Amino acid sequence: MTQAEDLEQAILARAERLANEFRERADRSRDAILREAAEKLRLREQREEAIAKSLGERSYRQQVQAEELRLQSHLDQVRWNLVCDVENRLAKQMRALAADEPAYLKTLLGLIATAAAEIEGDSLIIAANAHDQRLLAANWEQVQQALPAHKQARLADEPIDTLAGVLLTDDARRIRVDNSFEGRMARLRTSIQQSIQQHLVPGGFDTGSLFSG
Repeated sequence: MTQAEDLEQAILARAERLANEFRERADRSRDAILREAAEKLRLREQREEAIAKSLGERSYRQQVQAEELRLQSHLDQVRWNLVCDVENRLAKQMRALAADEPAYLKTLLGLIATAAAEIEGDSLIIAANAHDQRLLAANWEQVQQALPAHKQARLADEPIDTLAGVLLTDDARRIRVDNSFEGRMARLRTSIQQSIQQHLVPGGFDTGSLFSG
């Protein structure tokens, strides 16, 4: 082999080595590019999945919140209806009690005695509706006996607008104890609502305390 041929072979060998090196480098670059592209694709897919999941969860939460608000509104309406039902039933029971004059007079005397004990003055004014004022006037001796010792009372000049019960004031009308049906109902309403809140049944609380305690 001549020197020229040797040189040619050396050049070809070097060219082949360079080609191999470039091919290997290209393969590595291609692999790196493919890995990077695959990683970018994976990250993008993860982001898209996260966004989709987030949107899905947000939509689900919004639906849950909307349903909770709807149920809460319905529950509030149920509570209100139950409170109204209790008040209506108590009013009906009160009318039935008022129709039984002996029993009702005893109730009125108890309310008068309780209210009179809470007022410091010795001179009291008893106000009631027109029917009850006539009932008290007809049984005034029992009214006086129901009063605490050393206290006196008189009926108000005008009847008040109430379903039942009495309103007592001192003679100067500065102190008052409202033992009317409406007054006691207002004081018991919070307890009734709390009981309904706990039980959500109209029979879940004691209605007997309205005019017995």
